[in-house]
Amino acid sequence: MENVFSEKVLKKFTNEVFLAIGCSRADASLATDVLISADLRGIDSHGVARLVGYVRLWEAGRINSTPDIRVVHETPSTAVVDGDSGLGLVVAPKAMEIAMNKATQVGSGWVSVKNSNHFGIAGYHTLMAVGKDMIGIAMTNASALVAPTFATERMLGTNPIAVAIPADKQPPFVADMATTTAANGKLEILQRLNQEAPNGWIQDSRGNSSANPHELKKGGALLPLGGDREHGSHKGYALGSVVDIFSAVFSGANYGPWAPPFVSFLPLPENPVGEGLGHFLGAMRIDAFRPADELKQHMDNWIERFRKTAAIEGKSVLIPGDPEREMEAIRIKEGIPLNEKVVKDLKEVGRKLKVELKS
Repeated sequence: MENVFSEKVLKKFTNEVFLAIGCSRADASLATDVLISADLRGIDSHGVARLVGYVRLWEAGRINSTPDIRVVHETPSTAVVDGDSGLGLVVAPKAMEIAMNKATQVGSGWVSVKNSNHFGIAGYHTLMAVGKDMIGIAMTNASALVAPTFATERMLGTNPIAVAIPADKQPPFVADMATTTAANGKLEILQRLNQEAPNGWIQDSRGNSSANPHELKKGGALLPLGGDREHGSHKGYALGSVVDIFSAVFSGANYGPWAPPFVSFLPLPENPVGEGLGHFLGAMRIDAFRPADELKQHMDNWIERFRKTAAIEGKSVLIPGDPEREMEAIRIKEGIPLNEKVVKDLKEVGRKLKVELKS
């Protein structure tokens, strides 16, 4: 059973929750915008369903609601940012601002972040650059839930990569994907719906394919993009590794199995090798490659030609970002559906913080 809420109602509630845990008005508004953007775009696993998790991390002392986010090392085109255990929803956009400022000056900017937390959907941060005629790139490591190809031990997170490229008359190209066959949030959705997982999403503790969405609780693991070696899982494993290294080895965050878990009830890994989670944000001016108007016109041409691709019967070829953009238009008009369990959890945290979720 689902309940439908307007964007306005969910934004008000989420903003008040972030204020209640001590965030500044600016940070609460920013964190709210990142979360609700996920719900609007149909990425329900990273929207307000995650809000309770952030609150629990704050209660456990693992999120600092008033962080001193600062650059600890930089060159004209690069920087390392210490997020001071802040909400990744706040740390990552501020790191992207630094990347964009550097791009304005020297053509491109690259920022690796340490001492942060879960940063929501990667696509949000990349789209910040699009409005300034820049290409945006975002990635983050995450707690180890993924077994490398041929492994039974969990070593990597779902480690998403996102790239956004502006066009002219066409909407921007936005690729936003986990480097696993499915993100953990998709399993959480299946759990709430009491449905099985498709083949190739997860394996049990012995490395056998499983359809049980609760498998991770029994020592199982998510699978890299591809699912198995015959379908290219070694490529998904390599992509997840690149994200881990750029986000954490470059910055001084925890990498691999040392990345801290999102859920507050799990202990932090012993003998950490860094600080918090890591992100990597990049911005490149499109006029660093060719005149901005010219490049955007050719992006239009690229998009329009791919839309006309000959397709199998009953299907059409989509451009990365199309499903999310179409869902956003629907949900702005019709509201955002939330699972009954998510609503129950939100109301519970609301009572605790004296914030009311109105229907």
